[in-house]
Amino acid sequence: MNKIILFNPRSANKKYRIPNSILQVAASINDQYSWVIVDGNRELNPHNKLTESITNETKYIGFTVMPGPQLKQAIPFAKLLKQKHPQLTMIWGGYFASNQYKSVLESGYVDYVINGPGDYAFPALIKSLEKNSTVDEIENLIYIKNGHIHKTKKAELVNYDDLKPLPYDQLDTMYSIEKYLGKTYLGNKTLAYHSSFGCPFTCSFCAVVPIYNAKWKGKCAQGIYDDIRLMKLKWGADSIEFHDNNFFVSEKRVIEFSNLMMNENMIWWGEGRIDTIHKYKDETLALMRAAGCKMIFFGAETGNDEVLKKMDKGGTQTGKQIIEFAARMKKFDIIPEYSFVLGTPADTEDEVMKQIDFDIDFIKKIKTVNPDTEIIIYVYSPVPTEGSEMYEKVLASGFRFPQKLEDWLDDKWENFDLRKNPLTPWLTPAMIDKIKNFETVLNGYYPTVSDVRMGKIKRRIIKQISKIRYQNNLFKYPYEIKALHKIWKYRQPEIEGF
Repeated sequence: MNKIILFNPRSANKKYRIPNSILQVAASINDQYSWVIVDGNRELNPHNKLTESITNETKYIGFTVMPGPQLKQAIPFAKLLKQKHPQLTMIWGGYFASNQYKSVLESGYVDYVINGPGDYAFPALIKSLEKNSTVDEIENLIYIKNGHIHKTKKAELVNYDDLKPLPYDQLDTMYSIEKYLGKTYLGNKTLAYHSSFGCPFTCSFCAVVPIYNAKWKGKCAQGIYDDIRLMKLKWGADSIEFHDNNFFVSEKRVIEFSNLMMNENMIWWGEGRIDTIHKYKDETLALMRAAGCKMIFFGAETGNDEVLKKMDKGGTQTGKQIIEFAARMKKFDIIPEYSFVLGTPADTEDEVMKQIDFDIDFIKKIKTVNPDTEIIIYVYSPVPTEGSEMYEKVLASGFRFPQKLEDWLDDKWENFDLRKNPLTPWLTPAMIDKIKNFETVLNGYYPTVSDVRMGKIKRRIIKQISKIRYQNNLFKYPYEIKALHKIWKYRQPEIEGF
């Protein structure tokens, strides 16, 4: 029977992916305890499924919780389950739990938070609880002790190659793996895969930083290839999304992986940094493309060098480099997917608006250099990176995160986590309108290539309609473009993926 239930709250309405985070936790206990996964993306009534999965032997329930949509199930389900089954030990992991641990633990129905990777922390916690022994020495743990929140020491990142293999076969008995391999811009059966922990940089707006403290560990190229080869042969995967925070940290690993993938005829995408990959040799970039790399996501953030410094972007990235790199990627037929964060805090409203105008002009320059560059636009949303200059400025402005866990269920906070509704005091309605209207016109004149439903005729129509607006900076009231986006159900990759 199931001693441990692992729950993946709903995060997508369509094109759901293999729940790698919760599957990795399952791997950590696979040879020690009985477990079952309940995937909120695959259940019509996940709460009923959770309730049905609880037996007399069930003692623990683990939730993986990311900011945004997952909270809609995670918060009410956890509360109801704890009320009905108070004997269950409730354990949360994921970025939201780690970054908002105070409201999570003070809710009264979450007992422990895994603060970062749970590969060793989760089984160690279960083992200690089974023995009724202290948990004080378990690393990566946050809990309430004697009325106060107690955080244990952060663990060093583990060697990824030492971890147990993901139990794909067991997952397949619960939910068909093939149904996790959906059609995307990359292919007909796209595999979601995670090959590393963390990122070696300290961007002050990134939720990863407080968890990994500028550290990175990756799986070896051969291990990645073996997993992907298995998924291809057994379930027909033909493309890959690498969901690493930074897949391209090691050029050596990328070269080895590309050589292994050369004859597999699989398209792949990952996330990287401009200043890292700009140091790659031309031969490496050509090899990557030949091995199937079609698009790479980059956090360009801004073309303003002063703002990049305030963001504590680290590395050597500059506005000049961002443009040069877009041009370089065009030579190798790899699409750079640049994300920008507009509306960062400044001393005056005038300065904030000037920064927004600067980046709108900068984005247009990038499109001139390489029209194929995908542009993702976010509105700056604070991340609780304690001690960073930018976060201190955010707090000084009067911004505060919700103090109670249930307050995160408000729709405005879901949009906040998707970086579409910042709720920040320094951004006026006029600023938000300018950002969103420019985004609408940009997506009209340059519709994303990742929307597989938008054919050539639709693209030609919406581009022609948006042409005068885009070329003359006429961004106000783009209702005709919004109407077409709504009618055609235009996909925004920053919200819906590929």
